[in-house]
Amino acid sequence: MNWKQLISNKRLGQEYRHAKLHDDRSEFKRDYDRLIFSAPFRRLQNKTQVFPLPGSIFVHNRLTHSLEVASVGMSLGNDVAQQLIKGRYPELKDSMFEQIGQIVSTACLAHDLGNPPFGHSGEKAIQTFFTEGPGHALQQEVSPAFWSDITHFEGNANAFRLLTHQFCGRRPGGFVMTYSTLASIVKYPHASTAAGKKGKFGFFDTERENYQRIADEMGILRLSGENEPLRYARHPLVYLVEAADDICYEIMDLEDAHKLKILSYGETEQLLLGFFDEMGKNRIVQRILDEQVTDPNEKVVYMRACVIGLLEHECVKTFIENEEAILSGTFQGSLIDHISPLPREAYKQCASLSVQRIYKSKPVLDVELSGYKIMETLMEQMVSAVLNPNRYYSQQLIGRVSSQYDINADDLETRLMAVIDYISGMTDVYALDVYQKINGISLPII
Repeated sequence: MNWKQLISNKRLGQEYRHAKLHDDRSEFKRDYDRLIFSAPFRRLQNKTQVFPLPGSIFVHNRLTHSLEVASVGMSLGNDVAQQLIKGRYPELKDSMFEQIGQIVSTACLAHDLGNPPFGHSGEKAIQTFFTEGPGHALQQEVSPAFWSDITHFEGNANAFRLLTHQFCGRRPGGFVMTYSTLASIVKYPHASTAAGKKGKFGFFDTERENYQRIADEMGILRLSGENEPLRYARHPLVYLVEAADDICYEIMDLEDAHKLKILSYGETEQLLLGFFDEMGKNRIVQRILDEQVTDPNEKVVYMRACVIGLLEHECVKTFIENEEAILSGTFQGSLIDHISPLPREAYKQCASLSVQRIYKSKPVLDVELSGYKIMETLMEQMVSAVLNPNRYYSQQLIGRVSSQYDINADDLETRLMAVIDYISGMTDVYALDVYQKINGISLPII
């Protein structure tokens, strides 16, 4: 793959206007602005990141997480562009390549847009409705490709659909984003039929042609044969988006866990300072003393900032060192997997502790249990409605659905996908509200 082809500001759905572009803003900056002002992005403020939505102590939600990931992504992209131009590609100076920081930052904003309410618990509820629940009876009524998509339902693939699908009343191309921005969010660039044991994939069959058009236009390497499930190498910028996400969720979850007193100050300090050698540790501790910082939360904030800076530098270094393998589609794993031994082991220690102490903590498990039941109920009620649309109660439920979703289509697969689009687009708060209303638990007048 080559950078000149990989960086494209051609817009999905408006390819015919490409030669007429005259906006003074960068096309990639327009992508960023378009997402910032969009309804799906605003809805992230009421979607759980890890911990329950804010009570007396503010912790991260999907919106604040995405903004932080975008900030780190901007730094990663800018530093990679600067080093590659200086060291390997001086001919790319003053070209669109210099804007990869903007592309990565925009893709970071979009990376969680497709996540349903209640995060991974919501994903699991949609999947298991079809694999273990009443939806299993529908397997013989839909195509194998569609069945594979819905039984592997994945937030990453749903984000690509949200940005590219022409929903009812919308223009072709969905959000009409640039090719490079769209390709940079597809972490698993293959069909669900090639998902393997992890169950991850990058695009539903309904958007397969869109991704194929984008990938082929930019020269992204196709890895699958003619009669195999569609599979591509990653666009190189995906590695930077993934790194920004890896850095933020792991390190910021530690800060939130400290605020919520799940982790003590001593434990948090030990984990964060573990990324540095003795000289680095002493420098950080001395800086805290020199600045006369005594608030434990502020100490954690400073140490966290130092760790993020270190990991950003390490990921840039890893990308530069492995650029040839990345462009040839042979690079394996994430950038974090290949950073220097000391920070890599510290990151693994944080990840291991997070699983045991944070992601399995009672507040998190309570959200997952409640969220699963809410999503399960919504799926059962809404799918039953589209299977029996002439029933009185079905018509009442269908009447709640936004007109952008083709809930009254003649085709069963389209109706089922409309249900998934509707439910996966809900916020946690709205999903709970709908759940309570359809179960008669709450009334608007009370």
